[in-house]
Amino acid sequence: MDNRDIKNNIGAWIESNKQEFYDIADFIWENPELGLEEYEACDRLTGIMAKNGFKIQKGLAGMPTAFVATFGNKGPVMGINAEYDCLPGLSQDYRCSVKTPLVEGAPGQGCGHNLLGTAAVLGAIAVRYALEKNGIDATIKVFGTPAEEQCLGKAFMGRAGLYEDVDFFLDWHPWFYNRADYDRCNAYFNIKYHYKGRTAHGNSPWNGRSALDAAILSAHAIEMLREHYEPAAADAANTINYNFPDIGPEFPSVVPDKTTMWVVGRFATSNMMSDIIERLDKCAEAGALATGTTVEKQMLTATHEKIPNKTLAEIVHKNFEEIGAPKFSKEEHDFVKEMQKSMGFDETGLDETIKEFGESGTALCDTSEFSWNAPYATFWMTMAPAGGWHNWMVTACARGSIGKKAVDNAAKVMAGSAIDIITTPGIIDNAKEELKDRLAGRTYKCLIPDGTDPPLGLNKETMDKYKNK
Repeated sequence: MDNRDIKNNIGAWIESNKQEFYDIADFIWENPELGLEEYEACDRLTGIMAKNGFKIQKGLAGMPTAFVATFGNKGPVMGINAEYDCLPGLSQDYRCSVKTPLVEGAPGQGCGHNLLGTAAVLGAIAVRYALEKNGIDATIKVFGTPAEEQCLGKAFMGRAGLYEDVDFFLDWHPWFYNRADYDRCNAYFNIKYHYKGRTAHGNSPWNGRSALDAAILSAHAIEMLREHYEPAAADAANTINYNFPDIGPEFPSVVPDKTTMWVVGRFATSNMMSDIIERLDKCAEAGALATGTTVEKQMLTATHEKIPNKTLAEIVHKNFEEIGAPKFSKEEHDFVKEMQKSMGFDETGLDETIKEFGESGTALCDTSEFSWNAPYATFWMTMAPAGGWHNWMVTACARGSIGKKAVDNAAKVMAGSAIDIITTPGIIDNAKEELKDRLAGRTYKCLIPDGTDPPLGLNKETMDKYKNK
């Protein structure tokens, strides 16, 4: 049987079994869980894989909601990425074409991860049965990676060595266009600086030491730092952002004894980023020194820039063209146009075209950690309208028929690509040689220092506030 027949059978299997996966995607949408709190999503996804013969390992790399699901123990090892966390404040009634939260302020699937994880698992299980039916030796590993929205899970799993025996990785993401390029993204860091001082009454502030003053001074130093690092192209800009999520006592008549400065940054290379982090540390220390306070650094995460792989991406693009982009009904287009109108965007509807193959830059993501360990390829598939991302329109589309069409096509593209990569002589070797050339002697080392634990409970307070509402 040639690959076309195998992929036709995969498509037929997906069509026959997709309802069970739709139910899982809907459940994850209806029970949105923020990063490191995705207990129910993790259970649903691992449950259906265990039912279909995968061996499940959970609670990996210090994260209760991280998992690896494995089928087989021979041949090349393929890694498939699954994500299932949501975003804060993006609750939305999927039946409404204007902003209508189901619960005001509650989390929602505003990035479509209920679809991402489900389609990845659907594709992996479809490949599992195709391998068995056609006597093809290969091993499937589905990596359940928590807290993608904070770029957390994959870095800690990489530090634990979970990617070391993988020959290639495949991935997809819901988006507002259809594309399968060999893409890149910036390195990223996420750090909190916690300042401690001494309270005093505002009428005798000389008795206090203001943690807020320390944080403000440090932020001013960051502003000056901006002039002294290399600029980058606008589509992959070197940027630093910060805020003060905790500024101590609410009354201005009390000198604050605690303040947190939260800093995130994106840089073209991890080498440049490491230098910037050292300079940020000095900014924080200087603010504390100048104000007689102390500062403690909390590294939440840090990830590498993505290493593109043209060899694999060509295979994925070919399968994308064979399967095609999702096709949407007039009613679905009209629904989306109403949403766009309510947001003041052009009423373009949903994109049904596939962009030309090439090199590109894409949104920042911790999937870059995969790309330093083995050849990696991803694709983007229309699931919501143009008009930014991480918004209520995405949440709405992620629950209805629009999102389910993306699940179908994404699972087929991923499964078909996996079959071609496994069975075509030389593809994996060529992809590995390309990765070696692009790394140019560099090797993977997790950027999170040893001894740093995952920030469990990071989103627990928010989850507790809205759970079961």
